[in-house]
Amino acid sequence: MSERSSGSARRRSKGNAHAQVALGECYLNGTGVEKDDVEAVKWFRKAAEQGNAHAQVKLGECYRNGTGVEKDDVGAVKWFRKAAEQGRVIGEAAQ
Repeated sequence: MSERSSGSARRRSKGNAHAQVALGECYLNGTGVEKDDVEAVKWFRKAAEQGNAHAQVKLGECYRNGTGVEKDDVGAVKWFRKAAEQGRVIGEAAQ
């Protein structure tokens, strides 16, 4: 993804939690953009704060593993709980 197209993706994802999760995944994996764990966390957080359970799990994993943020088990549990409250089974995150 070129700088121009990644900027376009950012604009399209504004307020769209599913697109924000997808953009976070791109940054986490370096798919089409330069790998950037901090940027991935930023996009997962935007979606998680909108109540997206998948993003909440991804953000919890980032806190659990110290990916893009300082390792924080309390922070991880916070986001895993939010996802679980919506019926998201945490083991699904590995899929």
